Amino acid sequence: MRVLDVRFPTSLSLDGSDAMNPDPDYSAAYVVLTTDRVDGVEGHGLTFTIGRGNDIVAVAIEALRPLVVGQPVAAFTSAPGAFWKHLTGDSQLRWIGPEKGVIHLATAAVVNALWDLWAKLEGKPLWKLLSDLSPAQIVELVDWRYLTDALTPEEALAMLERLAPTRAAREAEMRRDGYPAYTTSAGWLGYPDEKIRRLCAEGIAEGFTHFKMKVGADRADDLRRAAIFREAIGPERGFMIDANQRWDVGVAIEWTKALAPFRPLWIEEPTSPDDVLGHAAIARALEPLGIGVATGEHCQNRVIFKQLLQARAIAFCQIDSCRLGGVNEVVAVLLLAAKFGIPVCPHAGGVGLCEYVQHESIFDYICVSGSLEQRTTEYVDHLHEHFLDPCVVKGGRYQAPLAAGTSITMKPASLAEHTYPHGAVWQKLRKTS
Repeated sequence: MRVLDVRFPTSLSLDGSDAMNPDPDYSAAYVVLTTDRVDGVEGHGLTFTIGRGNDIVAVAIEALRPLVVGQPVAAFTSAPGAFWKHLTGDSQLRWIGPEKGVIHLATAAVVNALWDLWAKLEGKPLWKLLSDLSPAQIVELVDWRYLTDALTPEEALAMLERLAPTRAAREAEMRRDGYPAYTTSAGWLGYPDEKIRRLCAEGIAEGFTHFKMKVGADRADDLRRAAIFREAIGPERGFMIDANQRWDVGVAIEWTKALAPFRPLWIEEPTSPDDVLGHAAIARALEPLGIGVATGEHCQNRVIFKQLLQARAIAFCQIDSCRLGGVNEVVAVLLLAAKFGIPVCPHAGGVGLCEYVQHESIFDYICVSGSLEQRTTEYVDHLHEHFLDPCVVKGGRYQAPLAAGTSITMKPASLAEHTYPHGAVWQKLRKTS
């Protein structure tokens, strides 16, 4: 296992800026798993951070090394659910974060690297590897502890079996049409007005029907920018707003009501991601206005999602491929959301996240939800050029990946140039600063 600290200086152009994170450097704590196979197949995985967090996540990944290195590949591929429990069950590591925090971010990088390795060994893109699993195999992926008061394995199995006979038709549809996407590329808080207008026009030309804007720093500025957005995209296209956890519950309700004339489909992360009851209160207050609550990119684990769904606190469920403990826990949340009839609209703003979630959204449609109603996956047009198999969005839809793996493998030159602090990009910045 190799661990790399990869960072991109996006703070220089304010790409990714929002009310809580004004100067992010999009970064990846990056894992490479090698085997003793003569063909040299590797598993690549990452966890997204926005800069110095990489220092800590990389150390946490190293702490997982003894649980992975030296294991036969079949220990994972023959029982991926059991291996996930093996990674998250080490008692001394679990004490500092039972499926949450930095140790869980590290788990995601390792677990996703294992899935990348398996998919490459099978010669399949991740979505196809998952979609070819039987309903019973999908159920086995999940750690059901703490979930059975909301969804039992037997209920999940029945849900999956009902959709199994029609999987092939939905797979053909995904291969032909792709999965609906929305764009946040115009919505960063630090962008000037003319750039917003230009990027909205470009998004419309590219076929996007839904656009998201960051809010929460200044109400008057939000009202002004929302007017620009609504004018630029027209009255019929979807408009979403994202506060990135900026507000208390009462402020979230008041501020979002002020933006209601612009008809946002949802308010994203209106308050602390851990405040289930706060989200429920916001949801009740905004429901008469037709505004849903969306959250999930900072939800620590499947249990928080379970509670949000049980409390009817969210109208849109936003998984994150790296905040949850990798593919296995993502599957758990997809199943929970399907049980409660809540559409999953994944978060994908950071480096590599678009590459990841396209697979999970396509799998969700083929095997779990069977529906595209009110479903759309985030797309941000940043940094895809650094991947060997970058996501492809045409006509406002993610095109189904065809290459084996999770689409997350970065180009060797990009890894070398952006490794912190000795990569060429960072050396050059030091000389000019």
